[in-house]
Amino acid sequence: MSEAIPQQDTDLPEHSADTQMGRELHKATGLFAVESVPTSWRHVSTTFVLLIAVLTGAGLAPWWPLRAVLSVLGALLMVRAFITYHDYMHGAILRDSRLAWLIFHVYAAFGLTPARSWGKSHNYHHGHTGQITTASVGAFPIITARMWRQASPAERARYRLERHPLTVLTGYATIFFFNICLLPLLRDPVRHWDSALSLLAHGGLIAVLWVFGGFDMAFFVVLLPMFIAAALGSYLFFAQHSFKRMIILSSEAWTFYRAALVSSSYMRLNRIMQWFTGNIGYHHIHHLNVRIPFYRLPEAMAAIPALQSPVTTSLAPREIVDCFRASLWDEDRQRMVSYREASQAGQ
Repeated sequence: MSEAIPQQDTDLPEHSADTQMGRELHKATGLFAVESVPTSWRHVSTTFVLLIAVLTGAGLAPWWPLRAVLSVLGALLMVRAFITYHDYMHGAILRDSRLAWLIFHVYAAFGLTPARSWGKSHNYHHGHTGQITTASVGAFPIITARMWRQASPAERARYRLERHPLTVLTGYATIFFFNICLLPLLRDPVRHWDSALSLLAHGGLIAVLWVFGGFDMAFFVVLLPMFIAAALGSYLFFAQHSFKRMIILSSEAWTFYRAALVSSSYMRLNRIMQWFTGNIGYHHIHHLNVRIPFYRLPEAMAAIPALQSPVTTSLAPREIVDCFRASLWDEDRQRMVSYREASQAGQ
C-alpha cells in the first residue's frame, strides 16, 4: 500500500484540557478499529462487481432512458467504491493484501484519485480540520469575517469561487481533474507521476469508448456517472466540514478530539444512501479514529454515548442552502456567517 494515511490517534497536544478525555474516547473507539477481512472483501468485491456490471449495462442497454438510469446507479456505486478506496488508504481495510493494492491502484488511476496526490491532500485535511485556512489543499478554505473584510477584491473573488456551489457541482473538473491530478503534476512532475498516469488512463478510457462505441457510450459509462459521483462526493465532503453550526477552533484549543466532534458533522441519511455512501455520514467518528472500517462506524456510534449527540446535517434542500451560506467564521459571534452578515457587521 502506498503512502497510507497515518492515524492521528494519541498524538494530542499536551496544552489541551481535553487531552485525557480525547485519549479515553479514542481508546473506546479502538474496540471498533478492528476489521473482519472476509467482511471487507465482501463489501469490496460486491461493490466493484456491481459497478462494472451496471456501467456495462449503461453502455450496452438498447434504450437511452435505461442507460440513463443505469448511469445514475453507476454514479452512486462510484461513490461507494471511492469510500472503500478511502478506507484502504487509511489502513482501515485490507492493508496487507497485494490483491487489494492492485484493485485500488487501478481504481485510483481510472477514477482520478492517484494515491500519492490524493493521499497527501487528504492527510493534510485530517491534520487541519476545524482550523482557519486559506489553503484549498485537501479541503475547502475557511477564513474569518475579519479576514474577509480586509481582503482585496481579487482575494474575495478567489475565495468565493473556491467555495461556490458551482465549484462543488462541477467537482469532476474542478476538484478531481484540476486539484487532485493536474495541479500536483504541474508542481512536481517527478513526484506525482501517478497523476499523469491517472489522467492518461481516464482520458484513454473515454477515448476508447468513444471510438469503438460512439459518444453515447463514453457519456453514459464515464462522463455522466463521473459528473454525478464527483458532485455528490464533493458536496458530502464540503457539507461535513462547512456547515451552519460548526465551530472553528483556535490553535490553542485545537485537538483531534475536539475537531472531530465540533468541526465534523454527522449526516443523517436513509439506509439506502448510507449504503451507497459507505457510512461516510458518520464523519465525526471517522475523524476521531480513521482506522475504524466504514462498516463498523454505526456500531461505534451505537455503543459510545459521547458520540451520540453530534452536530447533524442532511441532504434536505434547506440544509444544503444553509451549508453554502455558512461561508465565514465570525470570531466575535463564534459562529459561521454569510458574506452579507460579515459585511454588515463591519459597517
